[in-house]
Amino acid sequence: MNTSHWSVMSKLAWLSLCAALMACSGTSRPKPEDIPSVPVLQDVQTRWSAQIGPVDFPLVVSARADRVALANSQGTVAVLSAQTGQDIWRLNLNQPIAAGVGSDGQQVAVVTRDNQLVVLEEGKVLWRQTLSAQSFTPPLVAGGRVFVLTADRSVLAYDGVTGHKLWTQQRPGEPLVLKQAGVLLPVKNTLVVGLSGRLTGLDPNTGSIRWESAITTPRGTNDMERLVDLVGPADRLGDVVCARAFQSQIGCVNAERGQNVWTRASNGERGVSGNERLLIAALSNGVVQAWNRSNGERLWDTERLKYRALSAPLVTPRGVLLADNGGWLYVLSLADGALLNRIKLEGNDLAAAPVQAGANFVLVTREGRVMGLQIP
Repeated sequence: MNTSHWSVMSKLAWLSLCAALMACSGTSRPKPEDIPSVPVLQDVQTRWSAQIGPVDFPLVVSARADRVALANSQGTVAVLSAQTGQDIWRLNLNQPIAAGVGSDGQQVAVVTRDNQLVVLEEGKVLWRQTLSAQSFTPPLVAGGRVFVLTADRSVLAYDGVTGHKLWTQQRPGEPLVLKQAGVLLPVKNTLVVGLSGRLTGLDPNTGSIRWESAITTPRGTNDMERLVDLVGPADRLGDVVCARAFQSQIGCVNAERGQNVWTRASNGERGVSGNERLLIAALSNGVVQAWNRSNGERLWDTERLKYRALSAPLVTPRGVLLADNGGWLYVLSLADGALLNRIKLEGNDLAAAPVQAGANFVLVTREGRVMGLQIP
């Protein structure tokens, strides 16, 4: 590995730590106000729980049909039943994991810390490929292929059965990236990728660029100030994909035409979630905001969780789920952000954004506690 590569990787490690501790500005987070007893206006029930083991990488939980795929830091990859939480299969790769989990419901893909792309099926390793750079974004398994976004802003495609590399697309960008999961998802026959501050549409068969649309643009005089990156989770509804640019903007893009629908200033580190009417995101200071999905008009914001370090949200039919780093899960009203319930979790902050899996909602803590919740 050459000297310049080591330099970039060391900057990446420092930057990710800086973002995680909210210390980039050199100021500490003010102490949040205590929340008194909350009247339970929306019940939340724990249907099952399981254990995966400690998680210290940017985990994304993959939920497909009745299967939930996840992994821990030391290399255990597991597929659980979304209904019961019981193992469908579990395998220890004995290699620490850096990115995951991607799955189409059958194949499961992760990236190890020694830059190996590993694809599994039914508890067995199908194939491995060594990547030329680190990856912090879960591979995408779709259409019989496996797609990877690496930290040098390359996108690679592999045959899902053989592991043969099909194509590589690399775009120039700023020298720093975040040690967080980025944006990589399919929209019909377009592969949508977050590259720097842009959503980019690629032909999944060839890797050729179909369109690019900026959520934000670099500003500043040094690498740190000019850092722009799109962070997951993104939210897709039909042809429209909405995403957050780290500490600057959120916006929505029509992925069929490659046209920007709207962008708004929004200083935060976590991704977004929405439904057909609204888009929800938390700011760095714990304020939670809602925008009209179609035009970006501000619908409401709430300071009830101000100064708490919040997870990415999940919009459900009964409310918005999000957790803080003190181990509390909150349910907010879709109508105005009012607090409908809060539940103490068995653990501290979440290791991944909440996801919906069938009739349940799945949460994973840093300690590796996995919970299947229902909101009746």
